[in-house]
Amino acid sequence: MRLLLDTHIALWAIADHPKLSAKARTLIDDPDNEIVVSTATIWEIAVKHTLARGGPDDMPISGQDALGYFRSAGFTVLDISATQAVEAEALPQLHADPFDRMLIAQAMTVPLRLLTHDRLVAAYSDSIIAV
Repeated sequence: MRLLLDTHIALWAIADHPKLSAKARTLIDDPDNEIVVSTATIWEIAVKHTLARGGPDDMPISGQDALGYFRSAGFTVLDISATQAVEAEALPQLHADPFDRMLIAQAMTVPLRLLTHDRLVAAYSDSIIAV
């Protein structure tokens, strides 16, 4: 199975964070699964790291560091296509976050199974795995 990780899941996976659920950990660790991170995830990390203002929700690593960690973990990096950008625009307005909307569009057009902890993201499709 090809799994696209949302930003939180991707960060928790590379940090072996306790917030990563057992189900997510099992899916990510399964050697039969290809683990994919989107350029949108790296972009989100870079933007939020740059905007850090000393708050508890600041992004702890840079986009460059995240890309290195993702590559070291063996994750595939998925570029954003024009078709996916148009698909993100066409999605129902269940979720307003542009980064999450792009991940949803990518999962639906490639296709991939999106792994997320966000229930609003999971509401877009039965093919999205909520963990």
